[in-house]
Amino acid sequence: MQQVGARVLKSVLGDITQKGYEKKRSKLIGAYLPQPPRVDQALPQERRAPVTPSSASRYHRRRSSGSRDERYRSDVHTEAVQAALAKHKERKMAVPMPSKRRSLVVQTSMDAYTPPDTSSGSEDEGSVQGDSQGTPTSSQGSINMEHWISQAIHGSTTSTTSSSSTQSGGSGAAHRLADVMAQTHIENHSAPPDVTTYTSEHSIQVERPQGSTTSRTAPKYGNAELMETGDGVPVSSRVSAKIQQLVNTLKRPKRPPLREFFVDDFEELLEVQQPDPNQPKPEGAQMLATRGEQLGVVTNWPPSLEAALQRWGTISPKAPCLTTMDTNGKPLYILTYGKLWTRSMKVAYNILHKLGTKQEPMVRPGDRVALVFPNNDPAAFMVAFYGCLLAEVVPVPIEVPLTRKDAGSQQIGFLLGSCGVTVALTSDACHKGLPKSPTGEIPQFKGWPKLLWFVTESKHLSKPPRDWFPHIKDANNDTAYIEYKTCKDGSVLGVTVTRIALLTHCQALTQACGYTEAETIVNVLDFKKDVGLWHGILTSVMNMMHVISIPYALMKVNPLSWIQKVCQYKAKVACVKSRDMHWALVAHRDQRDVNLSSLRMLIVADGANPWSISSCDAFLNVFQSKGLRQEVICPCASSPEALTVAIRRPTDDSNQPPGRGVLSMHGLTYGVIRVDSEEKLSVLTVQDVGLVMPGAIMCSVKPDGVPQLCRTDEIGELCVCAVATGTSYYGLSGMTKNTFEVFPMTSSGAPISEYPFIRTGLLGFVGPGGLVFVVGKMDGLMVVSGRRHNADDIVATALAVEPMKFVYRGRIAVFSVTVLHDERIVIVAEQRPDSTEEDSFQWMSRVLQAIDSIHQVGVYCLALVPANTLPKTPLGGIHLSETKQLFLEGSLHPCNVLMCPHTCVTNLPKPRQKQPEIGPASVMVGNLVSGKRIAQASGRDLGQIEDNDQARKFLFLSEVLQWRAQTTPDHLLYTLLNCRGTIANSLTCVQLHKRAEKIAVMLMERGHLQDGDHVALVYPPGIDLIAAFYGCLYAGCVPITVRPPHPQNIATTLPTVKMIVEVSRSACLMTTQLICKLLRSREAAAAVDVRTWPLILDTDDLPKKRPAQIYKPSNPDTLAYLDFSVSTTGMLAGVKMSHAATSAFCRSIKLQCELYPSREVAICLDPYCGLGFVLWCLCSVYSGHQSILIPPSELETNPALWLLAVSQYKVRDTFCSYSVMELCTKGLGSQTESLKARGLDLSRVRTCVVVAEERPRIALTQSFSKLFKDLGLHPRAVSTSFGCRVNLAICLQGTSGPDPTTVYVDMRALRHDRVRLVERGSPHSLPLMESGKILPGVRIIIANPETKGPLGDSHLGEIWVHSAHNASGYFTIYGDESLQSDHFNSRLSFGDTQTIWARTGYLGFLRRTELTDANGERHDALYVVGALDEAMELRGMRYHPIDIETSVIRAHKSVTECAVFTWTNLLVVVVELDGSEQEALDLVPLVTNVVLEEHYLIVGVVVVVDIGVIPINSRGEKQRMHLRDGFLADQLDPIYVAYNM
Repeated sequence: MQQVGARVLKSVLGDITQKGYEKKRSKLIGAYLPQPPRVDQALPQERRAPVTPSSASRYHRRRSSGSRDERYRSDVHTEAVQAALAKHKERKMAVPMPSKRRSLVVQTSMDAYTPPDTSSGSEDEGSVQGDSQGTPTSSQGSINMEHWISQAIHGSTTSTTSSSSTQSGGSGAAHRLADVMAQTHIENHSAPPDVTTYTSEHSIQVERPQGSTTSRTAPKYGNAELMETGDGVPVSSRVSAKIQQLVNTLKRPKRPPLREFFVDDFEELLEVQQPDPNQPKPEGAQMLATRGEQLGVVTNWPPSLEAALQRWGTISPKAPCLTTMDTNGKPLYILTYGKLWTRSMKVAYNILHKLGTKQEPMVRPGDRVALVFPNNDPAAFMVAFYGCLLAEVVPVPIEVPLTRKDAGSQQIGFLLGSCGVTVALTSDACHKGLPKSPTGEIPQFKGWPKLLWFVTESKHLSKPPRDWFPHIKDANNDTAYIEYKTCKDGSVLGVTVTRIALLTHCQALTQACGYTEAETIVNVLDFKKDVGLWHGILTSVMNMMHVISIPYALMKVNPLSWIQKVCQYKAKVACVKSRDMHWALVAHRDQRDVNLSSLRMLIVADGANPWSISSCDAFLNVFQSKGLRQEVICPCASSPEALTVAIRRPTDDSNQPPGRGVLSMHGLTYGVIRVDSEEKLSVLTVQDVGLVMPGAIMCSVKPDGVPQLCRTDEIGELCVCAVATGTSYYGLSGMTKNTFEVFPMTSSGAPISEYPFIRTGLLGFVGPGGLVFVVGKMDGLMVVSGRRHNADDIVATALAVEPMKFVYRGRIAVFSVTVLHDERIVIVAEQRPDSTEEDSFQWMSRVLQAIDSIHQVGVYCLALVPANTLPKTPLGGIHLSETKQLFLEGSLHPCNVLMCPHTCVTNLPKPRQKQPEIGPASVMVGNLVSGKRIAQASGRDLGQIEDNDQARKFLFLSEVLQWRAQTTPDHLLYTLLNCRGTIANSLTCVQLHKRAEKIAVMLMERGHLQDGDHVALVYPPGIDLIAAFYGCLYAGCVPITVRPPHPQNIATTLPTVKMIVEVSRSACLMTTQLICKLLRSREAAAAVDVRTWPLILDTDDLPKKRPAQIYKPSNPDTLAYLDFSVSTTGMLAGVKMSHAATSAFCRSIKLQCELYPSREVAICLDPYCGLGFVLWCLCSVYSGHQSILIPPSELETNPALWLLAVSQYKVRDTFCSYSVMELCTKGLGSQTESLKARGLDLSRVRTCVVVAEERPRIALTQSFSKLFKDLGLHPRAVSTSFGCRVNLAICLQGTSGPDPTTVYVDMRALRHDRVRLVERGSPHSLPLMESGKILPGVRIIIANPETKGPLGDSHLGEIWVHSAHNASGYFTIYGDESLQSDHFNSRLSFGDTQTIWARTGYLGFLRRTELTDANGERHDALYVVGALDEAMELRGMRYHPIDIETSVIRAHKSVTECAVFTWTNLLVVVVELDGSEQEALDLVPLVTNVVLEEHYLIVGVVVVVDIGVIPINSRGEKQRMHLRDGFLADQLDPIYVAYNM
């Protein structure tokens, strides 16, 4: 039984590119079946013994092993996630793993990676998103919040932090074991154990935990039921097994099914998300604005910051102001207040007087200047900043641009340009480090204005004269400085802060933090902006404090450095981020000498991020024993616009615990505050960030729409009204109004204050006692189907899925992209180089499940990229908007992608239900629903055309040739050109006649053929083929033209030749000597059985005599020749052409194109089937014109051959194929100038017809026309023809008819088989070009392919044709013998039921145009839309592959070709990649997005292949069915196959 299981498994779990059964088995089974509990993970102590100070050492030892990083981690959250995953395990889905080519798996060796340093941790220096605005996902937080969560859950007030491994419903190790075992409990004892489900061989009886579903057998992933397609067809391929797995996964309903109905006016309505009737709604009263305490003005507070600097610089010049550290943690430099004062005066003097000339100074007071200083030189920055304040110029501090193409540096340049910055102040060291051009100039950075770089070191500056003194005024409303902020979309704005706001902010911070003179403060933050600037550069000077500045580089080397400095300097205050606390914990090794009792305030700058709380708790836990008091930790909330929004005040009362809230995550998504729901899994715990600032008023307003006050239990955007805030976005009045001039309103619509409020960009609420709580940022907000999710929360959940083995904690980005009118969540993480494909894939599927359980939201795309490849911000964090930009433009180069459009996209239009078609009754009454007239049209009537057509006297082409050989023996009929454009061969009427006679003798004498025998003609395009054809007619044989095998590719081309020869029952095969040898060669013997060839005649050696008589057929309806062709669907079909049809065909073309013996026509087509063959071999003989023959294969060596011939012979009419046109467009695109110089002139061309059996390729014909317009090509000369198997040419642009017209139809209507014309450029419009004029003697009607009823002209239907040159039937259809005979003789089900029509198998429509025909009638245009066989029925609608392919090709520059097909109702998209294999995975999201947006379809499988894999036939048409067979038979060797979930 075991072997059977294994065998079945083998067949099901086929992988496309990695063979190897054992590997496969462990990969798929391992990833998707319950894991047997692994000892190392499920041990109880790994579930965290309670960490009390006594067990702290053990806690550190274990952590130091690096097995789990603690930032962003909460045990409770981790447990919630693990519990959610355990629940999922029961209803586990089999997710097919993507297949990847080996070369992609082994992308780079381990050594090639430099793992990101541990630092890449958080916000502005190494945050997940990286800029101190905290674009979503700052990775702060090692959430050790058991203490208060357990308080919340149990109401316990114990201060020990008890581990909560048992509280989270069954995720303790014991429960987990039970869950896993329960899964293997097989109820049906008689059934053998299914080896695929669990690795144990006998079922184990386990008590089921309460509540788990009863009596279910283990899911069988390996069994043979999977081996049937959706419609029950058994399949025997390994790929299809994967697809089947996917189909089965998708069959399990996840969301409520869509209600089905069909909207008649075919405005496909996207499903609008109906609000959940049970969603929580806010119920509280309207909130009241909260006031901060009075800002008490102290008597000795200076009137301005410059005044404070002057005061301290003169009274106590020796007092230390700033101490900087080197990377060893040694003090590098101490800046005193005296030095700061004299140096900033010197800078001020030099800025104002030494730049430019005396008459034209470069910088005047009020101008903006850039400050470009590195993170390790706060002293130089401080001098420059105060120098600017003294000079009354406006400093704009920015990051140092490291390269010309730094992430986000372009936007900074835009900010500088808009601020009119012309001068950049920088330090000596920084100036030396900037990139230089060979001449030593600093290049202009991308997007930056031209700057003068000015070094501020004292030695470079001139001393101000004795009498010069800066002008120190009281603070006023002039701009003091501009702080930059990066928005969610990556754009950079400058927030202006006035001098009065600057001073008031310093006063408010001084009061709130209780700063006193000469206090020592340790600053780890970026001093150029935000909290670091406000405390470490500005407020410190107002209070004459001493700042110890710790650079980022030192923190990287020694994460404990800030704690050591606090002890060393007995600092009273420290400014840090949660990341710095986290690092200190990780690095802490029971250091005996640490004593933090001097700290009265530990300011946590990102305390507003809900996930910082765990770092605070864990830090307190460990350092409480080192003198750290709980009330010292002071989280604060800030934003660039509102400066400090709130800060927790340092208290001396240690009994008052900080405010905490355990909020239901589900409630939060609706913007409602609900304290911890019954479902303990999804909660967000937030800490308060203290009270409103002194002198400020705060309220919260609804995040979107009018700024209406929130209710007390509602989350809103916090708004502040105070002096101490920014005043505008520099130069952007509209955005300023929306942010800085907001008037919150009550529910009655009355403003709550006459003063404007400022939006802080923070989401939160004001809790009891005026405490402010922040739950997220507006920037990190993603609104999916009307519910709000915060990027930070999603990151926390993703990281709780044991990520450390697979991804780097700090390097994960979450953002949303808009696809199909809703936001979709994307997660991008950096993968560790040592994690295997299976691990990562399993981690990804678990992340999806966890996010689905905890946030009830689907993830659209999860991508893993190689380590260190995401764009960084200047301080090492992830640059979120750049990452998103790379994702959207397809340059992210992920190494793993999992897309889940099937689960996320719930707003697709409703599937269509077919309506009963219009019946005969409605036609009689005359109301052809919405169609004004029945869609029918015809070409000119052959009977009424008076022409002196001599050839009409003859019924047979053989007679016409004999007549021409007698009357105009030396008239040139054919000229064959070689690749150099010279004449290789030519034939006059009499030469052709004589040659045909000799071939006839050969057939009769050497071949002993009877009349009516079939002869295969295997010739290269040329004269021999034509002679052989007429030789067959003269001998009474039936010729079949066959494309010869390609000598370089015998293995694939020869079998087709053999097949046609056999299927056509050819008694003899005529060819040239060369091909003759090829057919019997060793290579040929390897491809086919060469012993079964029929008689092969070599026509290079012909008999010298004439036949006794030339055969004359007895009846015009007998067979003239067979036309074999492979249709687009890959069917080999031969049609029978009678003598009558052949002559009628030639006559029709002669009349349409006005062909006479004096004309010359250039033909660049393959002469083997369809209209190509007729034009090459038959028309010249019938009409007498000269045909200039150009074999398309010659264009590969000389692309200009065809056009040069057209120009040289002054040809008016020419015929080509799409492949020829494409070759010219691509190959000659850049050569039009040189061709003009060679005298190429296309001005005489009247018609250039593309011979095709498909919808006109309008983009190609238009680009061809545009390209060669300069060479005289008339834009309306290019047109197309249309033919098919039942009638080789239905339409062909003639010389006299009106020009071809183009219409734009609504693509959505077309899917419902309706034709609705729209304006050019309107959304969903599709341009369609008329397929040429209907040929004389041809009648067309549009019929419903199912009911066979005639249709109105606003309907899409099958084109039916009635004409004298219809083929008379299929000779045989290889592979589908039963193909309906009704293709050639169908009748309408009502209306004109007498006429016999041929069904073309193509969908199209007719439109009466405003143009008039030659006979004065209004002209009817035929538009071909696509083959019926190829159209795909999806969601009840009809899609044409070419439309989807066009969208996909536009999606990315590396997609050169694309083909789509369906398999078991899944849409499979195959794209050819022109680029490195690393780009393959970039295409998956882009392809999925574009098909969703433009076609409302979800792609099931994306297959990325090499160039040339999509098979194309000789006419340049894609063979999608061959491709499908190749894909399912595993023959494509794809680079990557992605199965979308």
